[in-house]
Amino acid sequence: MLEIAEIIKRALREDIGSGDVTTMATIPAGVTRTAELVAKEDFTLAGLAVAQQVFTTLDPTVAFEFLKFDGNNVERGDVLAWIKADARVLLQGERVALNLLQRMSGVATLTACFVAAVAHTDAIIVDTRKTTPGLRVLDKYSVRMGGGRNHRSSLYDGVLIKENHIAAAGGIAAAVEGARRMAPHTLKIEVETENLNDVRAALTARADIIMLDNMTLEQMREAVQLIDDAALTEASGGVNLDTVADIAATGVDFISVGALTHSSRAVDISMLIR
Repeated sequence: MLEIAEIIKRALREDIGSGDVTTMATIPAGVTRTAELVAKEDFTLAGLAVAQQVFTTLDPTVAFEFLKFDGNNVERGDVLAWIKADARVLLQGERVALNLLQRMSGVATLTACFVAAVAHTDAIIVDTRKTTPGLRVLDKYSVRMGGGRNHRSSLYDGVLIKENHIAAAGGIAAAVEGARRMAPHTLKIEVETENLNDVRAALTARADIIMLDNMTLEQMREAVQLIDDAALTEASGGVNLDTVADIAATGVDFISVGALTHSSRAVDISMLIR
């Protein structure tokens, strides 16, 4: 994918700049070495092919052997891949490859924790647009590898009428009417609501999806009963691993979690030359 290729090229330019002075000074040209990527903790893997692409961007002849695959649950000590290449290529690509792989696996791991927490319900965990600027395609992919689903990717591929849209448009009815008039018929219309009166207004306006934003558990249960499958429901706000199971139990269809991409911890992975 061109977008991922550009992310990698930009990251390599940022890291290597005019040249890796340490590697060039200490490693003779033409020295071939083998390295392994090793898990230093348990996690859900995402981004191994991206790590491969970092090295092949530097040298297309790099040999990269996958021992694990994206979506796998790996354990501390597992070898994820072998890489055989010019030692200079290994050292110049190491940090960029690890930065991307560790971050992507961190997103996948946190997503997997949320998915497991609601596995006994029908609720689906989805992400948000709260991604690192320039890395959204990687963040969204990582969520899928953790078992979650993607919300809209950007502003162009879904109508989500939020609090500020409603205020600027003059109300839920006016905002939905404008969306139906201007948006392609293939796009679903979602409306953010903050209370049961908002929910009723969204139902009257025939919204396709109704977001229940920062509502209490009791309010969400009432809202789900009120909507009664006339629209899909999405819970948002105040979602964490301590609350997500109770939120899912209210009967909502989707639970959006910004933390998947804005607050995940990078996992620990090392590259070791053997």
